[in-house]
Amino acid sequence: MSSAEEFNAWDIRESGPADAAHRVLLLPGGLCSAAFYDDMVAEPALATAPVRLVAATVPGMAGTPAPQNLSMENYAALAGAFAAERGCGVVVGHSFGANIALEMAAGGHFAGRIVLLSPTFSRPDESKVLAVVDRLGRLPGIGALAWSAMVWVAPRALSGMLPPPRREALVAELKKNDAAYCRRSVRHYFDYLDHHGSLVPRLRDSGAQAWVVRGDRDEIGLTDDERAALEASPGVTMVTIPDATHMVMTDQPARVAELVAQVILG
Repeated sequence: MSSAEEFNAWDIRESGPADAAHRVLLLPGGLCSAAFYDDMVAEPALATAPVRLVAATVPGMAGTPAPQNLSMENYAALAGAFAAERGCGVVVGHSFGANIALEMAAGGHFAGRIVLLSPTFSRPDESKVLAVVDRLGRLPGIGALAWSAMVWVAPRALSGMLPPPRREALVAELKKNDAAYCRRSVRHYFDYLDHHGSLVPRLRDSGAQAWVVRGDRDEIGLTDDERAALEASPGVTMVTIPDATHMVMTDQPARVAELVAQVILG
């Protein structure tokens, strides 16, 4: 288990009773901020539960201060230290945040339950567009231009996947992202995927009690072999959310909130 660098610039949104018996860390996905959990935490299943919810933007995302070390291992160590400081016994992560939660468990930084909303288990599962931009981003000269274009296009491309009542506010969060940071962090992310090949054994061997949650129309892939291995893992529960894309917690906030409440209170 590696130690984390010193980092105290977390951008957080908290809700629920301050003296709640249960505390949960919520990590949003790439380009996203803690605001992407607002709809989910407002659902009755969580809003009325004896739970303190701590939604924390992954440092560097949505224009927040970034750590010096952008490796997934360091992010997991940072998040593990933050979860311990806040007394969180459950971690919920979405997309990039889900992969951090997975590594928190696998790297020995967290021993509680984890809910993984649409994680990526291998490079082939990941968005082809993101993989192409990462390859371009490694090239001198055009790399910076490629990421500038990506950060400009992404909020517009993702807007159609966001709930209309919250679309304007969430797109504004996406527009806060810094191209140079995204270029570096995504490079580390793909290096992490390439190093492990598949994260399924890493999750299985962690011994963590984990819920892998995916929308039935998720754009992130999951191979038949990966699914079979996950279903055979004693600590892993597979959950499919109907009528949901990769943005499962904004597509179906009530259903995800109910699941998270069951994990916390069960």
